[in-house]
Amino acid sequence: MTNNQPGDDPSPETQQNLLNKITVGGSLTVGDINQQLVTQNIATQNIFLIASPDQQEQISRKIHGVPPPSSTASRNAAVIPPLCSPPVISTFEFEVVKVDAKGREVNPCCKQAQHFIDSLGGAVELEMVSIPGGKFTMGAPQEELESREDERPRHLVTVKPFFMGKYPITQAQWRAIASRPKIKHDLDPNPSCFKGDHRPVERVSWYDAEEFCDRLSKETKRVYRLPSEAEWEYACRARTATPFHFGGTITTNLANFCEQDQSMNKVERKQTNDVGSFPANAFGLCDMHGLVWEWCADCEHENYQGAPFDGSAWLNNGNEEYRILRGGSWDSFPHLCRSASRFSENPTITDKEFGFRVVFSFT
Repeated sequence: MTNNQPGDDPSPETQQNLLNKITVGGSLTVGDINQQLVTQNIATQNIFLIASPDQQEQISRKIHGVPPPSSTASRNAAVIPPLCSPPVISTFEFEVVKVDAKGREVNPCCKQAQHFIDSLGGAVELEMVSIPGGKFTMGAPQEELESREDERPRHLVTVKPFFMGKYPITQAQWRAIASRPKIKHDLDPNPSCFKGDHRPVERVSWYDAEEFCDRLSKETKRVYRLPSEAEWEYACRARTATPFHFGGTITTNLANFCEQDQSMNKVERKQTNDVGSFPANAFGLCDMHGLVWEWCADCEHENYQGAPFDGSAWLNNGNEEYRILRGGSWDSFPHLCRSASRFSENPTITDKEFGFRVVFSFT
């Protein structure tokens, strides 16, 4: 038991204990990583200083979840250098709103979350928001309006902490990484139909998104990837159980989508807009409903029968010729933008409604 407070350097005894966990066959837990790395970045640098080069590599592999050389390597392991400094975590504030049954905004409140920022070159940055771990009920209840059977059975999922892009990947971010050397295949630096540096990149396939993650990982020396479907829904809901994170209905003041009843549509966009144009959810994430469908790592499954309970991507016993997308788009009707709504498409397909955001985790 230590008396360290967040932001303090751990004692030499605590530092050595962390080293011992790594070097004598023990395991470095998520709690160790969160306490000593997420909230104590200087502490981690101290631990690196007292470690040998071999120990530093082991620490780095633990941080990134990269298997040791003798293990079966993950798909990203080959593109990650052996060591990078931990991200510098800071706090930001944002406003969250809710809506009543008629779609009127009520009870605005100010919240805080943690994030870090990776530079992608020049003025282009990637903002990653800390998503706390927890449990949630995935899927839609029978009584949820216009829900479908592929959103059931509802099941309890435990999700580990991770970081998620505050916004979908923008066109400026896409160009910055698309200019980096190819890992597996070429990327079009300007694929989008609706142009704008701060608009989400679209007309990108699942394979394009994977290539982007590989190049981004090599550039930043962190393992970036697509979210699992469970991580995406957990992050979208932000501890809510309503169809949308702001309540039971969706309005054009809160998201970019296609209203079925045109007489109710206050704003008819018919295209993407700049990311961050609408209020964030309670985790600090923007644009989770509408704007662009977002690719996830999972293969297509008809429903949640047999789905993982640990928040991991569901890759086995599914249709590998289709991958999951979440969130709806600027051209989607409201029910397709719900937190539980699912869609799938061939991973080679590009569409002006398809984009993605990235995640990063310590384990």
